[in-house]
Amino acid sequence: MSKVITREQAAEMVNDNMTIGIGGFVGFGVPEDLLVALQNRYIQTKSPKDLTVVHCAAVGDAAERGANRLGEEGLVKKLICGHIGLEPRLNKLTVENKLASYMLPQGVISHILRAIAGGKPGVLTHVGLKTFADPRLEGCKANQAAIDSGEEVVSLVKIENKEYLLYKSFPMDICFIKGSIGDESGNISLCKEAVFSDQLEMAAAVHNSGGIVIAQVDQIVAKGTLKAHDVQVHGFMVDYIVEGSKENSFQSFICDYYRPELSGEIKVPLGAIEPMKLDQRKICGRRGALELEPNTLINLGIGIPEAVGAVAGEEGLADKITLSIESGALGGVPTGGLGIGGTVNPESIYKQPDIFDIYDGGGIDMSFLGAAEIDPMGNVNVSKFAGRVVGPGGFINISQNAKKVYFTGTFKAGKMEMEIKDGKLNILKDGKAIKFKKELEQVTFSAEYANETGQQVYYITERAVFKLTEEGIMLIEIAPGVDLEKDILENMEFKPLIAEDLKLMDERIFKDEKMGLTF
Repeated sequence: MSKVITREQAAEMVNDNMTIGIGGFVGFGVPEDLLVALQNRYIQTKSPKDLTVVHCAAVGDAAERGANRLGEEGLVKKLICGHIGLEPRLNKLTVENKLASYMLPQGVISHILRAIAGGKPGVLTHVGLKTFADPRLEGCKANQAAIDSGEEVVSLVKIENKEYLLYKSFPMDICFIKGSIGDESGNISLCKEAVFSDQLEMAAAVHNSGGIVIAQVDQIVAKGTLKAHDVQVHGFMVDYIVEGSKENSFQSFICDYYRPELSGEIKVPLGAIEPMKLDQRKICGRRGALELEPNTLINLGIGIPEAVGAVAGEEGLADKITLSIESGALGGVPTGGLGIGGTVNPESIYKQPDIFDIYDGGGIDMSFLGAAEIDPMGNVNVSKFAGRVVGPGGFINISQNAKKVYFTGTFKAGKMEMEIKDGKLNILKDGKAIKFKKELEQVTFSAEYANETGQQVYYITERAVFKLTEEGIMLIEIAPGVDLEKDILENMEFKPLIAEDLKLMDERIFKDEKMGLTF
């Protein structure tokens, strides 16, 4: 019997109350045709309904694509994922309590897939202790509907007097994944993918749960065509394959054509990458780049932290460090925006669960991450703020386990106007929203845990740099040209500790020319 079916036939296999896994990382590896078909079926028939949707990383374009296709009211009753910051339609349903939403650390969910596949009770880990994932705080419940459900997805356990969290496994009924090429037997190659996210683990979890595995591919070829080394998901686990339509078969959301430099098939000169303009984003990236050390593994978060990688590329440092994204891409220079997860000229592409094993065990030397809110003790919130539920993504796995952590972003949120001239910063119009707050809406990074483990933690902005101490955060640098009282202290809800030897940030950061960084 042929495994080749249409996208409409695939959508018909999803029944009410099923648990469905959705593969993808932001805009990479997204089974868009299958999601379109499922959305269309629900709009036309109001079936299937009350699904439990599971995905690891954010899958979306901040508009309509990806998991946003499932944002029809009534289609989903429960959401288990790591991040929905690019899924405004599901975010809206979460905020309105029209589905129960559980936000787990991204690496934990990727490992739960392996636990399900292996018949294990769950994932036992330190990741999430003393953050909102800890059942002593919120237990991963992202909204009131999750609280009201009474369901617990994580529990606190002790082994030899040491605390751990146990995130529970659950059976899965069906999944949609994406590959590049599939043969008629269902063997799947990821040869043109820029990200190997969780295709294998999700397929294994669903297959071993007795469920249905459906793969969307760009091209279907004859049985026996694929080389063994090119088959990442074997056909014994794949029940059906769908050849994607031209409009919904893409390497990523950032372009409608194939970029071989992202999948590692070719290399392009990094000098061809256009330098960033000198603004507050680049200032943060430059200050972060001053911390770089040779022969280190470095993780970059979404948003302004990406600028550290861009500056490293401009300054010719990219080949002396290994930049890493939790998607699994290693080396090269990460792409930004909706291209987060991909890398220009990758040296290696790991699977997402594999890179989180390395992260969780302390393999990251440095990490540059964003911050939405920071409190006096140095706790950070990135997962729930300003009326939005975002989720932690890989933030908790990374921030708890990196040897050094640099929270990197603008001092305030909102539109700003700045003059950067002659090595100085002049703030003409400041952002409206304060980030340094007395209390956080949610704890995504625990300063207490960091101090217990001896982690080095810094907070980098365009006008000030802080470091974590046991007594709280301490101001250690300010930008040349800014006023300590007017531009910094008056724009915080609390007064930080101030270093006795308060320094000026390096003036090279504020000049519109290369900094001349070397190791």
